[in-house]
Amino acid sequence: MPRIFTGLEIPGGVTQGLAMFRGGLPGARWIDPENYHVTLRFIGDVDDQTAREVASLLGRVRRGPFGLRFDTLSSFGGRRPRAVIATLAQTPELMELQAEHERLMQRVGLEPEGRKYTPHVTLARLRDSSSRQVADYLATRALMAPLPFTVSRFVLFSSRASVGGGPYVVEAAYPLAA
Repeated sequence: MPRIFTGLEIPGGVTQGLAMFRGGLPGARWIDPENYHVTLRFIGDVDDQTAREVASLLGRVRRGPFGLRFDTLSSFGGRRPRAVIATLAQTPELMELQAEHERLMQRVGLEPEGRKYTPHVTLARLRDSSSRQVADYLATRALMAPLPFTVSRFVLFSSRASVGGGPYVVEAAYPLAA
């Protein structure tokens, strides 16, 4: 059974900019830059038939290219931080694309995503980092260049169960055309 999800790839120059934030946080397991991506909709472990249905439905998405930029460095997990992330500006185009993916996955029969969508790239997963260490790390890196890029396609990724995620494989690419 493949583990699949839809997402956006991050261009090379932008991944280099994000990789500059690696280091300086005890207990952080840094994600390899080649595995940086923006998840649109996690689908999970599905059978081959469901994977084919998902791939087919995604081919019906008709949207144009759009610009994105990174907003801030942050963390997930509140008092027990689990990840350091770079958040993206929530543009209408991005949020509409993600909402369409959500609707399509429900049409396939998947349960609705229970969490509010926060567009981001995970930079590190945290094990034994204290909330104080994470706060200090974020405070010293508060100013983040916007790192703009253009989204010209979305992809269907697959992954194998592993510690920290990745490597991710592009199973299908769906161009965004005007």
